[in-house]
Amino acid sequence: MAWLAKVFLITLFFFIPDVFPSLSPKSAMCFLSASANQIIGFGKDGAEGTNGKDGNIGRNSEALTIFADGSPLNLNLSGQEGLSGENGATGENALCDNQPVNVNYNLVGGNGGDGGTGGNGGDGGNGGSLTIYATDKNYLRQIYVQSNGGKGGRPGEGGNGGSGCQCPKPYWTVESCSGKPGSPDYSCGTKEFRCINGENGKNGRSGRAGRDGKLGSLTLINRNQPLAPDRLTASVTMAELKNRGFSLSKNIWETRTGATNLFAQGSIIDDQYLELVERVENSVVLIWNAPQVFAPFGDRTITLNLQDDRNVAMKFPEDLWLETNILQRNNVTELFVFNAIKSQDAIRLKNKSLSGFGENLQLEIIDEAEKSDLIATNFYIRYSVSNSPEARLRPVSDYTLRYEGEIPPQFIRYGNNRFIIDVGKLPIDSRHLEVGRAVQIQIDAKRTFANNSATQTLIEKNILGPFK
Repeated sequence: MAWLAKVFLITLFFFIPDVFPSLSPKSAMCFLSASANQIIGFGKDGAEGTNGKDGNIGRNSEALTIFADGSPLNLNLSGQEGLSGENGATGENALCDNQPVNVNYNLVGGNGGDGGTGGNGGDGGNGGSLTIYATDKNYLRQIYVQSNGGKGGRPGEGGNGGSGCQCPKPYWTVESCSGKPGSPDYSCGTKEFRCINGENGKNGRSGRAGRDGKLGSLTLINRNQPLAPDRLTASVTMAELKNRGFSLSKNIWETRTGATNLFAQGSIIDDQYLELVERVENSVVLIWNAPQVFAPFGDRTITLNLQDDRNVAMKFPEDLWLETNILQRNNVTELFVFNAIKSQDAIRLKNKSLSGFGENLQLEIIDEAEKSDLIATNFYIRYSVSNSPEARLRPVSDYTLRYEGEIPPQFIRYGNNRFIIDVGKLPIDSRHLEVGRAVQIQIDAKRTFANNSATQTLIEKNILGPFK
């Protein structure tokens, strides 16, 4: 029967992980020890090895700007190499006590610690960017440049796993008796027990190699003076535009290949480079030809924008109406201003009086801003009548619309910022123009000037005739 017990024990040990799939072999040992007390560990598990540190990243080379004149130059703009990652530490061996002798239970040795993970190699630094001002590309043949990217650092290796405790005596038997000696039921026999070796720790994973740095790049400018940056848009006061003008600019670049062929033999740099092919400049000036005094408008700003077609687009303040003409001449944009008003002055109309009745009914409107010689005006009327007898005594709201429409120019007389509208001559039923009628006249005045417009609404409530 001893061999049967041995087979049962071995079968139970190896199939426990399948019965409990979430348990590792190490966990299975603990499960057996806790539940059936059949397997007891001896020795102490070894500690895991520490992970190696990552290597430092290589320093990028600094950018450099030079003015080439044909003199020989030797430039080193290489990036720094990345440092290697550290190796992971070896896992500790299990601390193994002597295997207990002739015990009546199974044994398992302590496990070795896993090795530490190797550190990643540091990335290499990038080569430096080189900007060269040169009026002749042949000057670059006197320049030897090294603008390599730094090599990436080597990865650290993973640490080895530690050794587990070994069983010097894998099997043993223990005699066991039952009953009282001398009695009929007294019997003795032997049981066989097993010792299982501890697992060795797993070797640590190696780190990642650092990436090589990028090659440095070339920017070539065919000038002998520092290049000003782009200035595509700006908000400028009208006073500055009038007194000094303002310049917008755009640098036009082209991506080309063949940089290594421009330098001395053996030079190393990214073969693709950027070259300035043109600098577009456009100066804007304001020419004030308006009859209005300039000072009240000098602090207002105009937004300028240099467009792809090289012309300058302008955006004026919304509360400022200008009559202008823009003339483009070579690299200069001239902004002529012939008239200027503030938008608020376009809506300062006011009812002055309503007089007469019948065909002689007239509405007088004045322009308090006195700008109507410049501003075009169109009138739209809504003529309503109330039949309430109380309209002479207090305000009422039961007005009924009797006529509406745009007022033809022949019914409007204008002079010296004063409009007289012949309301009675409009096609309104004469019954609604009689003396004593309570009327409400709404005038919508559309004011237009230099591509700008605004609408003002005026309302006049009154009693027609001598009973006002």
